[in-house]
Amino acid sequence: MLTQIIDIFKLELMLQLGLASLLGGAIGMERELGGKPAGLRTNILICIGSVLYTHLSIAMVGAATDPTRVAGQIVTGVGFIGAGTILHARGAVVGLTSAATIWVVAAIGVALGSGFYLEGIATTLVVLAVLAGLGRVEKLVERQSMRSTVSVHARPGPTVLEDLEGLVRRAGLEVSAVSSRQENVDLVIDFDIRGSKRLHDQLMITLLHHDHVRTVSTGE
Repeated sequence: MLTQIIDIFKLELMLQLGLASLLGGAIGMERELGGKPAGLRTNILICIGSVLYTHLSIAMVGAATDPTRVAGQIVTGVGFIGAGTILHARGAVVGLTSAATIWVVAAIGVALGSGFYLEGIATTLVVLAVLAGLGRVEKLVERQSMRSTVSVHARPGPTVLEDLEGLVRRAGLEVSAVSSRQENVDLVIDFDIRGSKRLHDQLMITLLHHDHVRTVSTGE
């Protein structure tokens, strides 16, 4: 009898781990194909780990043990992983979607480890719809271009102006005017640009990582 219980326990665990690999992999593949941080392997491992912790906590539960405490610890641990996917660059923040995806993948793992298979599968489908489907909606919204003036304070150099203008144009933004002036020891360059909000944000991060750039401000 004990052997049968152990076999059933292992079979159920293998099913949960298999589903975790499949569902976490589906979400991770979407992230991987989009070139985002926390891709295929990360999401699979997070989902598998959440399943195992949850499954074992339920299996080892005693009279004085609360299995929900493990789920709370999983949320805390995943929070640290999610924080690692968020990048800060002088006021610009990227990676929030990847961090939120990791958080949801962990929740899917907890659901699978608790035996809520239908809920885990349904949540995965909803997440994929949000990541893939709403991404297209975002692109449609981004076509509504915005105009702004970006002022760059940079250390002078023989090719600084050309280099920075090249960065702006390669970012996919339309440059309507460029002007430059000397201000104390800095070369100040003003770019009148037009494009989507996301491209504007990406440009700010790219400019801030240039060796000669001191500060970047926008007049939007």
